[in-house]
Amino acid sequence: MKYAVGMDGGGTKTEVVIADEFGNTVQSFTSGAINYNGTDEESVRRSFQEMMDQIAHTVGDLHHCQCICIGAAGVSNPSVAERIRSVVKECGYTGDILIQGDHETALYGAHGKPDGVILIAGTGSICYGKNASGETHRTGGFGYLIDDEGSGYSIGRDLLSAVVRASDGRIPPTVITELVYDRLRIDSVAEIVRFVYDKHTNKKDIAALAPILTEACLQGDQEAINIAAKSAKALAELAGPVLNRLSMQDGVIAMAGSVLLKNSYIQDEFMKIMKAAYPEALCITPKHSAAVGAVMMALEHAVK
Repeated sequence: MKYAVGMDGGGTKTEVVIADEFGNTVQSFTSGAINYNGTDEESVRRSFQEMMDQIAHTVGDLHHCQCICIGAAGVSNPSVAERIRSVVKECGYTGDILIQGDHETALYGAHGKPDGVILIAGTGSICYGKNASGETHRTGGFGYLIDDEGSGYSIGRDLLSAVVRASDGRIPPTVITELVYDRLRIDSVAEIVRFVYDKHTNKKDIAALAPILTEACLQGDQEAINIAAKSAKALAELAGPVLNRLSMQDGVIAMAGSVLLKNSYIQDEFMKIMKAAYPEALCITPKHSAAVGAVMMALEHAVK
């Protein structure tokens, strides 16, 4: 029996799916992060070793694994892809290695096939599409300093901004203030400033505040509803150019990431905007995870 493996390397963990040659899932598990942009070299190496040991234990021997597809951020940089390939080989694997952008494996998993459109709004935001002719286009995903509008990070930033603006009297009082204070266990704007500009605070810490938006929207808070509408509009601005560039105005858009999947206000507003602009397009939730998409790509590569 031959096997294929799919890996989805997220910012904090890696999801792994092992499938047999017939496409049946044999095992799935999670391990540490493999993103070189936010994880040190030794931690990445340790995560890969743990994963390869688990794969070997599951399939009997690494030689039984025909192909591994790894979806990760930053692999458009050849040096990053080569570092991943090198460390996997150092772990004793000798089969085929397919390295893809995490948006590519997410697209494949979301649609169960290589073409379609996926809009991902998690800590960051990106839209990626591939049409039946194999043409691709991507929008967004350029990082929190200059982009990532509509993402968890941008929502967290807007929530913090609402607190300080309400404190100043620039906007009316908002329930966001109390919710943010409770979440951060603070009780003043001065402490918010300290939190935001602390050298240990990163974009994930800001993005972790995003779920507060749902709570505030449920309470009917106008500022929260404004932030949700702003996020939905920004995400629609990512999706539109992909549909247009690839002549997929009647295509299917998979909505992925915690922002779109866990905040019904943003999802509903996004779908409303898209329906008005592209009445023949269809918005869906992903059929499968990015890790499943990766193992599908590994299986397809192994057959060729």
